[in-house]
Amino acid sequence: MKKIEAIVRPEKLDDVKKALEKAGYPGMTISEVEGHGKQKGVTRQWRGESYKVDLLPKVKIEVVVSDKEAERILSAIASASKTGAVGDGKIFVTDIKDILRIRTGERGEDAL
Repeated sequence: MKKIEAIVRPEKLDDVKKALEKAGYPGMTISEVEGHGKQKGVTRQWRGESYKVDLLPKVKIEVVVSDKEAERILSAIASASKTGAVGDGKIFVTDIKDILRIRTGERGEDAL
Protein backbone atom coordinates (compact mmCIF):
# COMPACT_ATOMS: atom_id res chain seq x y z
CA MET A 1 0.00 0.00 0.00
CA LYS A 2 1.11 3.57 -0.67
CA LYS A 3 0.35 6.89 0.96
CA ILE A 4 0.25 9.73 -1.55
CA GLU A 5 0.65 13.23 -0.11
CA ALA A 6 0.19 16.08 -2.56
CA ILE A 7 0.93 19.71 -1.74
CA VAL A 8 -0.89 21.82 -4.35
CA ARG A 9 -2.20 25.31 -5.03
CA PRO A 10 -5.50 25.99 -3.22
CA GLU A 11 -7.22 26.94 -6.48
CA LYS A 12 -6.47 23.46 -7.90
CA LEU A 13 -8.23 21.57 -5.09
CA ASP A 14 -11.55 21.19 -6.93
CA ASP A 15 -9.76 19.93 -10.04
CA VAL A 16 -7.85 17.34 -7.99
CA LYS A 17 -11.01 16.20 -6.18
CA LYS A 18 -12.80 15.73 -9.51
CA ALA A 19 -9.81 13.84 -10.96
CA LEU A 20 -9.71 11.49 -7.96
CA GLU A 21 -13.45 10.82 -8.20
CA LYS A 22 -13.12 10.16 -11.94
CA ALA A 23 -10.23 7.77 -11.21
CA GLY A 24 -12.54 5.89 -8.86
CA TYR A 25 -11.00 7.07 -5.62
CA PRO A 26 -13.30 9.45 -3.70
CA GLY A 27 -11.67 9.05 -0.23
CA MET A 28 -9.13 11.67 0.81
CA THR A 29 -7.97 13.88 3.67
CA ILE A 30 -7.54 17.61 3.02
CA SER A 31 -5.51 20.06 5.14
CA GLU A 32 -4.80 23.75 4.66
CA VAL A 33 -1.05 24.28 5.04
CA GLU A 34 1.56 26.99 4.41
CA GLY A 35 5.06 26.69 3.06
CA HIS A 36 7.55 27.53 0.35
CA GLY A 37 9.96 25.79 -1.94
CA LYS A 38 13.21 26.92 -3.48
CA GLN A 39 11.74 30.30 -4.42
CA LYS A 40 11.46 31.19 -0.69
CA GLY A 41 8.12 32.98 -1.13
CA VAL A 42 7.12 35.97 -3.22
CA THR A 43 7.32 39.77 -3.04
CA ARG A 44 3.96 41.55 -3.13
CA GLN A 45 2.88 45.18 -3.16
CA TRP A 46 0.11 46.74 -1.14
CA ARG A 47 -0.60 50.48 -1.14
CA GLY A 48 2.72 51.15 -2.82
CA GLU A 49 4.77 49.25 -0.26
CA SER A 50 6.63 46.03 -1.07
CA TYR A 51 6.57 43.18 1.41
CA LYS A 52 7.76 39.58 1.33
CA VAL A 53 5.38 36.66 1.79
CA ASP A 54 7.58 33.70 2.64
CA LEU A 55 4.88 31.19 3.61
CA LEU A 56 2.38 30.69 0.83
CA PRO A 57 -1.03 29.04 1.30
CA LYS A 58 -1.21 25.48 -0.04
CA VAL A 59 -3.51 22.48 0.27
CA LYS A 60 -2.29 19.06 1.37
CA ILE A 61 -4.22 16.09 -0.02
CA GLU A 62 -3.57 12.65 1.47
CA VAL A 63 -4.80 9.33 0.09
CA VAL A 64 -3.81 5.74 0.85
CA VAL A 65 -4.14 3.34 -2.06
CA SER A 66 -3.22 -0.20 -3.03
CA ASP A 67 0.10 -0.69 -4.82
CA LYS A 68 -1.66 -1.44 -8.11
CA GLU A 69 -3.67 1.84 -7.97
CA ALA A 70 -0.79 4.09 -6.91
CA GLU A 71 0.53 5.11 -10.34
CA ARG A 72 -2.96 5.86 -11.71
CA ILE A 73 -3.85 8.03 -8.69
CA LEU A 74 -0.46 9.77 -8.77
CA SER A 75 -0.93 10.63 -12.45
CA ALA A 76 -4.48 11.89 -11.85
CA ILE A 77 -3.33 14.25 -9.10
CA ALA A 78 -0.32 15.48 -11.08
CA SER A 79 -2.27 16.24 -14.26
CA ALA A 80 -5.12 17.96 -12.37
CA SER A 81 -2.83 20.18 -10.31
CA LYS A 82 -0.26 21.22 -12.94
CA THR A 83 -0.22 24.81 -14.19
CA GLY A 84 3.38 24.78 -15.44
CA ALA A 85 4.35 27.70 -13.19
CA VAL A 86 6.65 27.85 -10.18
CA GLY A 87 4.76 26.83 -7.04
CA ASP A 88 2.66 24.00 -8.49
CA GLY A 89 3.69 21.84 -5.52
CA LYS A 90 5.05 18.37 -4.85
CA ILE A 91 3.74 14.83 -4.48
CA PHE A 92 5.30 12.41 -1.99
CA VAL A 93 4.76 8.65 -2.09
CA THR A 94 5.57 6.48 0.93
CA ASP A 95 5.05 2.84 1.78
CA ILE A 96 2.34 1.97 4.31
CA LYS A 97 3.00 -1.10 6.44
CA ASP A 98 -0.51 -1.64 7.80
CA ILE A 99 -3.97 -0.08 8.17
CA LEU A 100 -6.64 -0.74 10.76
CA ARG A 101 -10.25 0.35 10.20
CA ILE A 102 -11.39 1.27 13.70
CA ARG A 103 -15.09 0.56 13.18
CA THR A 104 -14.78 -3.00 11.84
CA GLY A 105 -11.29 -4.10 12.85
CA GLU A 106 -10.37 -4.85 9.20
CA ARG A 107 -6.68 -4.68 8.42
CA GLY A 108 -4.49 -4.14 5.37
CA GLU A 109 -6.05 -3.51 1.97
CA ASP A 110 -9.44 -4.67 3.31
CA ALA A 111 -9.43 -1.54 5.47
CA LEU A 112 -9.08 0.77 2.48
